[in-house]
Amino acid sequence: MAQSSPQQVGPSSSGATLAEMDKLLTDEEVERLIDASLSARLNAYCPYSKFQVGAALLAKDGTIIRGCNVENISYGLTICAERTAVCRAVAEGQRKFRAIVITAEMGSRFVGPCGACRQTLVEFGLDWEVYLATPDKRYMKTTVGKLIPDSFNPEWVTLGERQEG
Repeated sequence: MAQSSPQQVGPSSSGATLAEMDKLLTDEEVERLIDASLSARLNAYCPYSKFQVGAALLAKDGTIIRGCNVENISYGLTICAERTAVCRAVAEGQRKFRAIVITAEMGSRFVGPCGACRQTLVEFGLDWEVYLATPDKRYMKTTVGKLIPDSFNPEWVTLGERQEG
């Protein structure tokens, strides 16, 4: 049964060790993103795992882009909700993001992005917010940088220049 309003969870015994209480979004923005993520989750194509995941990406201009996981019988071709949302955003001309909400159901645990999704999020910055949510609207807030510390990111690469040495 879904709660009427989101409930933030901080660092606690529930395993939310990367959680941070301070957030840049308003409570209304978080709720709107959670609702969009829950809605996207309903569209998940997951006939093999039955594991529905939804994502809602908030672009700098306020646009919300939804994504869901899309499985494939050739499992390696499956695309996660987070990457679906990022690809849709890029296709719509968005490159700057404020936050993403990822919603999945795994009991009392929060489901974080897989490694490929974390690296995809890093492509667009380290400081933007990540909200991991459950269908009952409990959530924890972290950042891309906390999810993938010491990441390989675009700032490390100098295209067209060769390192001497």
